[in-house]
Amino acid sequence: MEKIDRQVSVVINGERCIGCGTCIAVCPSGTLALEAGQAIVSGHESLSCGHCEAACPVEAIRIGALNNDSQQFATFRQQTDWLAPGSADIASLVQLMRSRRSCRNYQDRPVPLAVLQDLVKIGLTAPSGSNCQPWAFTLLPSRAAVLHLGDMIGAFFRRLNRMADRYLLRGALRMIGRPELDFYFRNYRNAVAEALEAWDRTGRDLLFHGAPAVILVGTRADAACPKEDALLATQNMLLGAHAMGLGTCLIGFAVSALKQDPAILKRLDIPDGESVHAVIALGYPDEKEIYQRLPGRKALTQRVWDPDRSD
Repeated sequence: MEKIDRQVSVVINGERCIGCGTCIAVCPSGTLALEAGQAIVSGHESLSCGHCEAACPVEAIRIGALNNDSQQFATFRQQTDWLAPGSADIASLVQLMRSRRSCRNYQDRPVPLAVLQDLVKIGLTAPSGSNCQPWAFTLLPSRAAVLHLGDMIGAFFRRLNRMADRYLLRGALRMIGRPELDFYFRNYRNAVAEALEAWDRTGRDLLFHGAPAVILVGTRADAACPKEDALLATQNMLLGAHAMGLGTCLIGFAVSALKQDPAILKRLDIPDGESVHAVIALGYPDEKEIYQRLPGRKALTQRVWDPDRSD
């Protein structure tokens, strides 16, 4: 992992600053201080989180490392007023979360590139470890591009199935503490073989389900917790897509292939040092009016740990 960028890019307008100290109270890295009744940059490192800029009541602070263009949307008009905790409609939020479902039936209709780019910007609103914001997104905006990726992933699984069919190889790997191939053989090999046969025989797409577009969610090497960062951004994108009228489906088999076959990343022009942690198939759903109600979930596992409780 590369060294995290902590360069200070805070600029304070001394003519505007009123010395209220709000920026110092919200700064998580001790970058700012009060001197002679004004805020100054006193630290040598910064998270570039933007807390100080967002909190300043007189707009006296700017963070050079932050780019407002990344939060300008082309396909909808956003509300830019900050929502305080407790001021959002929690019932509507939960309804949105429960209404989003994995979509496996898509219309033969392309998704405009601007919509995909706005979805990426929605992903950028997620938190990230140490505020690294290490995301890297690869957009496949056409069905042809999706099919090219599908062919590469299919070739990987054909090779994997040939390996998994070797009984002695599975056993030897299991004996040295590497049971992954045996696990794959027992749980996925047959389903993958059937999907490949369906593709070869009829062209039925059981990987991307006919989706006209795909977004790969990855992270650069300077991430503090890359997988978590990618999945947080992915969830934001899934919810945003539903609100925009799109269906989505996470494709775990694609993630597995990309992790195990670096050649696919190279063919997608993804540079060394980047990893892909989520693959989102998306498009306009061909099942928009199918669902009638919100379903339940599997049984909840929940525990409360509090050493001070007496009961």
